Amino acid sequence: MKLYGIPNCTTVKKARTWLAEHAHEVAFHDFKKQGVDAAWLRNVIRQTGWQALVNTRGTTWRQLTDAEKAAVADEAGALALMLAKPSVIKRPVLERDGKYHLGFAEEQYQSIFGN
Repeated sequence: MKLYGIPNCTTVKKARTWLAEHAHEVAFHDFKKQGVDAAWLRNVIRQTGWQALVNTRGTTWRQLTDAEKAAVADEAGALALMLAKPSVIKRPVLERDGKYHLGFAEEQYQSIFGN
């Protein structure tokens, strides 16, 4: 099991706290320090769709130029943007039993873990 994200992201912090409080040990992959792998992104996109994986609500998206935003019209454009600017990836991404779960909500994690 692995959690992907950026350590100072509020939502990532909430997910990590929830996992620790419920005694779930999870490895953490820091996008800023460890980067993002294109093959990994393709696997996540296969399960979630590229539209769900691009965080269009965050600061990084809002700071993009109109041309950069317009380039995210398909999977290839989204993949290129996420590789160049990992902060635009919806966080956290929880990988458990070969499945990827985007974001964090307590109810969502209770459902995933059954507690």
